[in-house]
Amino acid sequence: MGVIKKPVITEKMTAKAETLNQYGFIVDPKANKIQIKKEVEDLYGVQVVSVNTMNYSGKSKSRFTKSGVVTGKTKAFKKAIVTLADGETIDFFSNI
Repeated sequence: MGVIKKPVITEKMTAKAETLNQYGFIVDPKANKIQIKKEVEDLYGVQVVSVNTMNYSGKSKSRFTKSGVVTGKTKAFKKAIVTLADGETIDFFSNI
């Protein structure tokens, strides 16, 4: 797995998969739509219709502790929403 890091399995993405046949993946920030499409087709054996990508920047976080304020930042990442052809599905839970 070079381009795709992990699938996004949330309540919202599960609903999108059931209704719109769209699946989400966390991908390499340097990957383009063509690379993402090729890797999804190779890994899961499905036909990809379209790929939408979005870049998320890291958020600043802080919390108050006994020793003072601790500040940090979450990691930035890139997410891809992949739309499959009609009749195609991806089962993430088949090997559990």
